Amino acid sequence: MRYFVNDSCIGCGMCASTCPAVFRINDEGTAEANEKDVETAFETEAKEAMNGCPVSAIEEL
Repeated sequence: MRYFVNDSCIGCGMCASTCPAVFRINDEGTAEANEKDVETAFETEAKEAMNGCPVSAIEEL
């Protein structure tokens, strides 16, 4: 499973703090997800980050 952060991201950093193995804040101040499949060990945290996004900017691919 992979994740994508769409253009509605406000850069709050919640996803990066919840699951830094998958999400990070880029130089533009918005979040982005790794382009590779999420490792099994991080699936729960990645899903929590997606569900906790205040603007629903994270999508599963």
